[in-house]
Amino acid sequence: MKERTFDVVLEKDEEGWFIVDVPALPGCHTQGKTKKEALENAKEAIELCLEVMNEKKTKRKTPFVSIEKVAVYA
Repeated sequence: MKERTFDVVLEKDEEGWFIVDVPALPGCHTQGKTKKEALENAKEAIELCLEVMNEKKTKRKTPFVSIEKVAVYA
């Protein structure tokens, strides 16, 4: 298995919790009371999301190709 890296977005909610979103993996979110805990939870969430994607991939009729970056001016 090769190492992969993902960009994550960290935000802090009104109660002080760190919220993590993984833009490359829709629906992949987690949280933690501290930044360190949130990032550790993000690693676990990413691994679980990838595991689910791989399970679905074996059942998928159309093969996954890639995730790309698209730049726009807004």
